[in-house]
Amino acid sequence: MPTDPSSLGYRMPAEWERHQGTWISWPKDPNTFPVDILPEVEVTYAKIVEALAEEEEVKILVDDAKMEARVKSRIGSGGEVSFHHIRTVDVWVRDYGPIYLKGRDCALVKWIFNAWGNKYDDLKPDNEAGEAIAGSTGLRVFRPGIVLEGGSIDVNGEGTLLTTKQCLLNMNRNPEIGKDRLEKVLRGNLGVTNVIWLGRGIEGDDTDGHVDDIARFVGPRKVVTAVEPESSDPNHYPLRDNLKLLEESSDQDGRPLEVVELPMPHEVRNAEWRLPASHLNFYLGNGVVLVPTFGGESDAVALETLERLFPKREVVGIDCRALVYGLGALHCVTQQIPAG
Repeated sequence: MPTDPSSLGYRMPAEWERHQGTWISWPKDPNTFPVDILPEVEVTYAKIVEALAEEEEVKILVDDAKMEARVKSRIGSGGEVSFHHIRTVDVWVRDYGPIYLKGRDCALVKWIFNAWGNKYDDLKPDNEAGEAIAGSTGLRVFRPGIVLEGGSIDVNGEGTLLTTKQCLLNMNRNPEIGKDRLEKVLRGNLGVTNVIWLGRGIEGDDTDGHVDDIARFVGPRKVVTAVEPESSDPNHYPLRDNLKLLEESSDQDGRPLEVVELPMPHEVRNAEWRLPASHLNFYLGNGVVLVPTFGGESDAVALETLERLFPKREVVGIDCRALVYGLGALHCVTQQIPAG
């Protein structure tokens, strides 16, 4: 009898397909957002909730009733918002939360979260938070038993998946599993038949090259990808190589992809290092596209490009200079729940 999701008719839907809602975890970890940064991050979160809650449920993870009351005082009263008392350490629900599948009904895949290659021992308990999220849904849960973060993959919903060698083939994730076996696991659990392997991610990305900072599907055969025009910038050559790979790639039916270029923002830094600022870390809600902005000239280009790509959605720029201090942006802090 078939037991893996794909053989049972499940697939990971594209992000632009209709949502029932979106999971987010309210920020609170002082190691990620110090007390002088946290208020700005909470303003960013309030904007995320306001933009999404008009057309889908926003399910907010909080530790307890006290935290729920505090969060309620920071967001508006409009839209559809619910609170869920599941303790989390940090906000990156894209990476530790379960991935939703669709078939005759909905199901989940819960991967192992090891804090991006065992980099942060204090964040490893969020693997259990992801299990608690999965358990709260009442849905069937598949557990492949390998390490994978949601931000490391992107799908077109029809059989093609984007990822990077830097992340999925990294020895700090699944050292005993090679590329062929990983592809088999992806096919068996996400309903894909075609895996496109890009190379490296961007500077400052502690996730080892998550694809949601560099290339995203915006249609079944259309991909938007980050480019860096300045040859002196460390991102120039890795992103150029990824662009070439995409231009040479095809979808699950052998048809070439249409590739749209989107420039990287200006360099964003904290006092010590470069932060992984990228307009590609956008999130697709039911009626909106939430786009990270960083206060530079590329903001307008990013908004105009995504308005052209999603003419039926409102494109909303959200200043993420505070959020990216924690080394992530809008896609990293959201996880879609498909309708049906």
